[in-house]
Amino acid sequence: MSSSDSFGVPAPSLTAPSTDSTVVRGDTGLLRLALRLDAVATGAVGAAALIGCAALDSVLGLPVAFLAGIGAFLVLYAVFVAWVSSARAPRRTAVRTVIGSNLAWFALSVVTAAAGWLDPTGLGTALIVVQAVAVLGFADLQLYALRKARKSLS
Repeated sequence: MSSSDSFGVPAPSLTAPSTDSTVVRGDTGLLRLALRLDAVATGAVGAAALIGCAALDSVLGLPVAFLAGIGAFLVLYAVFVAWVSSARAPRRTAVRTVIGSNLAWFALSVVTAAAGWLDPTGLGTALIVVQAVAVLGFADLQLYALRKARKSLS
């Protein structure tokens, strides 16, 4: 019989602990949930940018090619994050890559908004800042969940 954590994510088997140091050990339920939420949000934003790039360019002041490129990148990145979240014991390097990528995305978004690169409208700038804060929130939650998984072994 399989047990699950408080988030409804199946708990890893406690009968045969992994000795593989390349994977996150411990209770990974919150980490996998945080990664899944990130994948869904990233995929949705990417699809919206990709599908709506022609309609959004004048409203946001961002070029169609830029929105389409960002949209395509985000959809592919969401697939990667979903893949990382699908493992019962996610690869430590993959999780750190997601967290680091989210932190880099946050920093680049803030610099883009502050510097006025691409000459976005006020709404475009606000959207850049709001999504940057959301991405920082995902990185923070993922880092917290990674630490929580490690502490669950103690």
